[in-house]
Amino acid sequence: MTDKPLSPPLAAKRPHEQTRHGVSWTDDYAWLRDPGYPEVKDREILAHLEAENAWFEAAMAPHEGLVETLFEEMKGRVKKDDSSVPQKDGDYLYWTEFEDGIEYRKWYRKPVAGGEPTLILDENALAEGNEYFRLGAFSVSQDAKLLAYSVDVDGSERYTVRIRDLSTGEDLPDSIPGTLGSLVWCAKDAALAYCLANDQWRTDNAHLHWLGRPVSEDVELYHEDDEGFRVGVSMSAQEDYLLIAASDHETSEVRFVPLADPLASQTLVSPRRSGREYDIDMREGTIFVLTDDCHDNFRLATAPIDNPGEWTSLIEGSDEFYLTGFELFRDFYVIEGRVAGLDRIEIRYYDDPARIEPVEFPEESFSAGLGNNPEYTQTVLRIGYESMVTPGSVLDFDVASKDRKLLKQQEIPSGYDASLYTTERMEIPAQDGTSIPISILYRKDRNQPGPLHLYGYGAYGIAIDPGFSTSRLSLVDRGMAYAIAHIRGGDDLGRAWYKSGKLTQRTNTFTDFVDVANGLIERGYTSKGQISASGGSAGGELMGAIVNSDPDLWGAVVADVPFVDVLNTMLDATLPLTPGEWPEWGNPITDEAAFRLIRSYSPYDQVRSQAYPPMLVTAGLNDPRVTYWEPAKWVAKLREMKTDDNVLLLKTNMGAGHGGKSGRFASLRETAEAYAFILWQLGIED
Repeated sequence: MTDKPLSPPLAAKRPHEQTRHGVSWTDDYAWLRDPGYPEVKDREILAHLEAENAWFEAAMAPHEGLVETLFEEMKGRVKKDDSSVPQKDGDYLYWTEFEDGIEYRKWYRKPVAGGEPTLILDENALAEGNEYFRLGAFSVSQDAKLLAYSVDVDGSERYTVRIRDLSTGEDLPDSIPGTLGSLVWCAKDAALAYCLANDQWRTDNAHLHWLGRPVSEDVELYHEDDEGFRVGVSMSAQEDYLLIAASDHETSEVRFVPLADPLASQTLVSPRRSGREYDIDMREGTIFVLTDDCHDNFRLATAPIDNPGEWTSLIEGSDEFYLTGFELFRDFYVIEGRVAGLDRIEIRYYDDPARIEPVEFPEESFSAGLGNNPEYTQTVLRIGYESMVTPGSVLDFDVASKDRKLLKQQEIPSGYDASLYTTERMEIPAQDGTSIPISILYRKDRNQPGPLHLYGYGAYGIAIDPGFSTSRLSLVDRGMAYAIAHIRGGDDLGRAWYKSGKLTQRTNTFTDFVDVANGLIERGYTSKGQISASGGSAGGELMGAIVNSDPDLWGAVVADVPFVDVLNTMLDATLPLTPGEWPEWGNPITDEAAFRLIRSYSPYDQVRSQAYPPMLVTAGLNDPRVTYWEPAKWVAKLREMKTDDNVLLLKTNMGAGHGGKSGRFASLRETAEAYAFILWQLGIED
């Protein structure tokens, strides 16, 4: 048996000199990046990561009982033999099931006309023998005879496509490795459109595979020359056109071609224009265009198919209503968006633009959106609904009668009494006077001030909805409040909210989070040092920034796969995401102002000699989004520089990627570890 380490590992310092824009600096831990990446075989690097993992295990060992208690609590709230609500698509009903004791879903269907269910895909069988498994695309052919699906078995997010004959349950010989994104059936189900991830994990292409032919004969339908753009494929509402979109974080363009003849000449809707985004769908000769060309919050326009660039407004952009998406059906269309940060669904009509029918919801703070509505002739809409106190619910909404039917609400086998909890929506002023929304959950019998967990993300225009989580009850039931800070950088309050947390205004995201924490203290919810904080990926960058700026505010910090080496990553155009990220952060290679700004907040570069709060950091060895060496370098530098004796742990998943471990229970154990760390550091252990 290997002896437990008595002290944390200290990485060797090997100075690596760099100079940009007249500024020179030294990176002592650059050697932790394996030059053979994405393969990581350097023995010294692997040994260091394993040593960090051993230190994590040793530090958490005395608290394994708490981890196990939390894990069992979380498992107890998961229905072991759960299933989704069946949904009609053509001649079949489709649904998924979990069985007691299994990690992954089973996919079923049965004829609408009657008959026995058929198991069409078993994720557990596909996952067998693999430490990691994730199902990517799932696409049934238009004649319902074939299933195209893709799988990732190492966390690298390079998916292999297989095609299954649904009459026999056997896979065809066809196999397409290295894909990323959706799969679209074309040419009367004789071909499949897909995108390949290139060596830099960028989808710069759309390809067509003919069933039964070698992959070497696949045809490239489109190639993108701008290294910052990504390509995706989809299908129009009436399933008659293949849509090929290319975009970065602020600019896009779309082409379409008949689905029946994917090798025909493609039509470009409108040439890309820097800073303008648009997306399209099509119905009966009319193109519907969602675009931000006239307003940050987008408008919906239409254009004739023979003059696709001539856009006429159908719904004008609005300061109040942030238009985020739309779906077209035969008799009506549906728009989705947000008003004052809360979801809104409206049913609209082609023949009467003034007829607007919002779908109403009962709570003041909630999350709602369209579910799976696969048929163009849909008359009943599948809708998802939840709040911080209301478990996830699946509704059917009859468009004509306005009747709604609750089909399913998330079951919590160990019991859940919503009346014990309360949720609030409040606003706290940031230092520049901007009001920042916060959603908060706590038990009604909680003592205040008390310990509080604050979660944030704040990037890429991704809103954090005030939804339901069974796992967070393990914190709340121990007297903690759980708060979500809807900070700038997300698009919670509209596109302008997103733009005010990116590029030159990036630091608003960090100061907003700190201001929210201080505001919650001032309002009596918590006190300094009794706040735990967490965020992942770009939210991990947020964690890195706030421990540099306000280390004494936090009692514990969890940074999952944190994007903390911002400057070095943005200076390296060979990395998978870098060119596409420049519109988000700036390009420090060509822009000296961007270089100096990023350097001023990049968490790795700003680590300094000071006391830091207790921290748990996670990484994935195969992560293509935030490479493993970012958290590894950050922790190494923190170990060197910090002046405190607080716990600092790094756990690297050696067989997983950006999302951590796969499987519904394996991933719960990681949540249990993070929560145990928080409770340990806040002194709330059972």
